[in-house]
Formats: sequence, structure tokens, C-alpha cells
Amino acid sequence: MSRFVQGFDWDAGNRDKCQKHGLTLDEIESVFMGSPRIAPDLKHSIAEERLVAYGRTEEGRLAFVVFTFRERNGESLIRPVSARYMGQKEAKRFEESSEIDDG
Repeated sequence: MSRFVQGFDWDAGNRDKCQKHGLTLDEIESVFMGSPRIAPDLKHSIAEERLVAYGRTEEGRLAFVVFTFRERNGESLIRPVSARYMGQKEAKRFEESSEIDDG
């Protein structure tokens, strides 16, 4: 990511939605601590820029996180919007493309 991010923006508006598919807040944050692949989410970027992170949790599970950036008190924060584990087909594509990227 090209932005310098100081943390995460969690509140009642995104906590439950992000955890409803079984990921904890720590798991979601850990996706960003690794080397996620980031892509624009053009379909959902109407009111604000949305992005998608594809990566691994600290435990190694493959996850998909939709997020945006927010500015709060002069800090740039990642605001997760939705999160879930990758399905079997998504995980296979991710793994195959990782092999290509790794050369």
C-alpha cells in the first residue's frame, strides 16, 4: 500500500459485519500485516473508494477483506467494511497466482 497507515478504524458500524463470517478483528488486521494483494473494488466504490485485500491471516488462513481509508484526528486508518475466508475456488486461484508471482 502506498499510504502510511497508523491503525484501524473499528466501531459498532463495522465490527459485527466484519466478524459475521467467522473472522476475528485480530485475524482481519493480521491480513494487512502480511503482504496482501490489494485491488480496487470498482463495483462498490460509488460513495467512497473501496479496495479489496486478498491475503493470509496470522494463522495462515486465506481471507478476503473489503476496506476503505478514513482520516481521524490527523491519522490515516484502514476501515474494514466486510471480511470472510476465501472459498475453495478463490483460494485455489490465489495460490496459483502466488506461484506465478513468486516466479
